Amino acid sequence: MSKETEKKGLGWFKAGRAHEEETESWESIIVEKEIAAAQVEEETAPEEILPQVESANKNVFSKENQDKVSLDLIVAVENLLKDRQLVRIKQSDLAKRLLEANESISRYKQDLEKRDELISEKNKEIQTLENSLTNKQMSYDQLLEDYKEFQQNSNNEYENISNQLETAQDKYDKLNEEFTNSKYEQMRKVNELEERIRSMEIENKKYATQNKQILEEKNELMQTINEFTERMSFSFTSKLNSSNNSSEQE
Repeated sequence: MSKETEKKGLGWFKAGRAHEEETESWESIIVEKEIAAAQVEEETAPEEILPQVESANKNVFSKENQDKVSLDLIVAVENLLKDRQLVRIKQSDLAKRLLEANESISRYKQDLEKRDELISEKNKEIQTLENSLTNKQMSYDQLLEDYKEFQQNSNNEYENISNQLETAQDKYDKLNEEFTNSKYEQMRKVNELEERIRSMEIENKKYATQNKQILEEKNELMQTINEFTERMSFSFTSKLNSSNNSSEQE
């Protein structure tokens, strides 16, 4: 910033020197034009003024009835008066021209002053704009630094989130794999249990059939035993009765 400020200061100094040189050149051009105009007017003035002088002094002295010396004196006096009148006219004309030139120079100076004031105002406006531009440039630089910092922080945060997401994705893949394995193992165990249940149902049916058969055989055996017991009891009772009857007869 210091180098830029120094360059701007040198630029303004050069611009000020250029403005002063330009003003001096304008003033010199104006003076040259006034001098040239005065020279032109001085060259043309005697031709215009001389008839007026001659008409004014035409009848100053009468040359009638005069000797040669008197005539020479009259001619010399007339020439002297003409020269004097011409000088006065020239002086009056030069004074008028000088006044007009001074008025022109005054107008030119006023125009130059107005132009200088306008240039000064424009310079102030330019300085204000440069200050505003400098402040905006500083604000832009600050915003640019803030944006770079924000972008850096965003990139770091994005990398952190990406790493966390990658870690979470790895965990999810691992858990999904474990879940798949667990589900497969669970299904395998369920299939084994269902197979065992089916086998046990078949065995239960077989055992039930065997149990039914055993019960039937048991019932048949019990019936046979009961029948045998009844026959034995009847036979024993018959023999006992026979024995008692024999004893009573004796």
